[in-house]
Order: sequence, then C-alpha cells, then structure tokens
Amino acid sequence: MLARKGLLLDGFLLTRLAEDQNQRNRVRSRSQKARFITKTGSCNVAHKNIMEQGRFLQDVFTTMVDLKWQHSFLIFTSAFLCSWMLFAMIWWLLAFAHGDLEPRDPNSEPGPVPCVTAIHSFTSAFLFSIEVQVTIGFGGRMVTEECPLAITVLIIQNILGLIINAVMLGCVFMKTAQANRRAETLIFSRNAVIASRNGRPTFMFRVGDLRKSMIISATVQLQVIRRTVTAEGEVIPVCQLDIQVENPLRSNGIFLVSPLIISHTMERGSPLYELSAQSLASEDLEILVILEGVVETTGITMQARTSYTPEEILWGRRFVSIMTEEDGRYCVDYSKFGNTVQVKMSSLSAKELDQIRGVQEGGSSDPVNLQGWGLVRAGRGGFRRGGGRACDGSTAPPPWYAQSEQPQREAEHKGKKKKVQLEEIGRQMEEDVLGETSY
Repeated sequence: MLARKGLLLDGFLLTRLAEDQNQRNRVRSRSQKARFITKTGSCNVAHKNIMEQGRFLQDVFTTMVDLKWQHSFLIFTSAFLCSWMLFAMIWWLLAFAHGDLEPRDPNSEPGPVPCVTAIHSFTSAFLFSIEVQVTIGFGGRMVTEECPLAITVLIIQNILGLIINAVMLGCVFMKTAQANRRAETLIFSRNAVIASRNGRPTFMFRVGDLRKSMIISATVQLQVIRRTVTAEGEVIPVCQLDIQVENPLRSNGIFLVSPLIISHTMERGSPLYELSAQSLASEDLEILVILEGVVETTGITMQARTSYTPEEILWGRRFVSIMTEEDGRYCVDYSKFGNTVQVKMSSLSAKELDQIRGVQEGGSSDPVNLQGWGLVRAGRGGFRRGGGRACDGSTAPPPWYAQSEQPQREAEHKGKKKKVQLEEIGRQMEEDVLGETSY
C-alpha cells in the first residue's frame, strides 16, 4: 500500500521479496516455533480462561477503543437505534395516555390540545424521536405546553443524545489518532546481521522513518526472550533480558532523521556473548526491538516493535550504505534499505575469541573497558571517545589489544630520559639576574 502511495520505491519491495525468498531457502535445523512479537509489531499472546470479564466493563471507553472497527460501528449503530426506539415507545405511551391517538372526525369540532402534535401511530412517534435526538426539526411535529411530562422527556432525551454523541465521537477520534498508526511508517530491516566492528562481534539492525516529521525523544530498547532454567530447577519459559544499545551518550536516545544502524557489542555481560555461527541455528531465543518516541505533529507517544529470530539473523554480513551527498544535501536510497554484503568474520563466539586472545575470565585491574567505544569516527572530521564502565556497573577486563600495548608502553618509559621543564630553568635565571642587579 505504501508503494501505491509513492512512499516506497518499487526496488524496495523487490529487495524485500528477494530477502523473503532467501529466507525460505535457508536450511533450518529445528522446527518453527512461535514468536513473542510478530514482524508487524503485534504481540503474539493469547489470553485464555479469564474469569473476571467484568473488569473490562469498568473501563468501557478503553474497551471500545480497543475493539475492531466493525465491532465499533455495530455498537455505535445499536446505541443510536436503541435510544431512538426507547424514546419512541415513551412518546407513543404519552400520546396514548393523553388520548391523542383516538380517531377524530375532521368535520367535527377540534378536540383537546395534544402533548405532541401530528403523532397518530408508533411510526410517527419513532420519527419524532429521531427529530428530537438529532435536532432535525422538520416542523410537522412539536411538543406543546399541555403536558409537563412531555417537556421533561424532551429534556432527558436531549441530554442522553448529547452524551451518546460525545462518547461515540471520542471513540472514533481515539481510534483514528492511535499511536500505532504513526508506527506504520517506521520500518525495520527484515534481517539483523552479526559482523565484526572495531574488532568485536556486533549485533546490528537498521531502522528508518519514511515521514519527514520527526519522532521526538526517540529511544531504542533491546531485549532477549529465551527459555531459561534457574539454579533451583525452575523453568522460566519467557525470560526477558535487556541488551545494552551502543551509544556514546550512555543512553538509548537516537536522532532518527535518517536511517540508522543500531548495534550491540557482543562482549562479556551480554546475553549474546556465547553465541557462535554454529549455535545460532539451534538457539531458542528472540531479540525484541522496541522504539518509543513522541510524534512531532500530534504530541502523542508512539511505540514501534519488531523481533528477530535466529533464522532472521545473518552471520558474517553487513548492511550496505544507503546515504549519499547530492547537490548539497543528503539523499537516502530506500531500495537498498535491507541489502547486506558478505564480510570476513570468524565463526567463533565472542567468548571463544576472548579466550584465544588471552582475556582472563576473572577480570583485571586495568580500567580499560570492553564496553568502551575507544576512538570512533563520529562524522565528517569528528571523533568521539567512550567511557570505561560496563553494563553491570563494574570495570570490565581489558581487551586483547590493550594487553599487547602495555609492555610496549613500559619499554618506552624505561628508554626515555627525564625531562626538565624549561619554564623552571628560565624562572631561576630571571631570579639570579634580579638578585645581581639589586646589589
């Protein structure tokens, strides 16, 4: 539908079809299991055997907003029809009790003044009920001052009609302005990749926004859903573990003005630390992606979700660049949004690589941190430097390249001579000259 509206290029859809075809051709070593979050972002959870159904009636407005459109229209139509029929019955009873329904000879003298003029049957009473509630007022039927009870019924029906209109209009507005409508133009890459970045295995996926209106205060949260067993033997079928998102600001905030590649370093303390190319196919896990923010145009908080199963994670691949600079501005080619290229990468896990590189399991007193960013190019001519604090708050052991640089630094310090500050020598000479001239 987005392609028909011109929001997406045809090449983007062809790329998605090619990825789906490659995905179906992959050999799967285990049977397809249910996923917690679907690719469209809906929760794949069925609630059964709910005994206290009355709790939903305590919050009728939210229940009506959560209903499907066909059910909502059915309730709206039923509410209006029932109210019209109810008051039509009341108007007919008033006319019957007052004697307005008795047949009269048109040539005879006029009878008593009726409560409502031109009501001769239930059909005319139903038409008058509609005219009162929707304030049409054709002028053929009206309430007279003969019956005070009829005036009271008229007031009650007007108040009830306004309440029904307000509730129905509020439900329609909330359903059309729901935050998940804005999430339809937030796209995630069909597959996630694992490639080497700065010498470390890194889990990456791409996210983009098709609209020009921005998402304010956008944040990304990653979670791993897997089946775990505690030390006491308790089986937790759905265990949620947070994953640290790489960000030099030490927060999950992003500036989603163009498609971004969100990454997570698979290091010590990460749930993916022991994941390898061979164990990926047999892993029973699901990586959830939750993007939250405030819609710039409406100010409503929105949330977009997706997930990646082991079959949707590509080992040893990297996303291609889709941003170019043309005519003094940046251009994004969404036809390559999900394209990846093969890169050279070891099939070992991050833990096995650390063991090969000589990283000790017990940690080290060196303040260098595996979670740190080091010196990473941040943009055009800029650099950023990360901190030295791990996800769990403790100081992580140094990486393999830090250990190899330490002996070299010590050797350089031993070979250097002691330096004398020239400022101190110059200051001493000035004091000697001043002392001689004073004598």
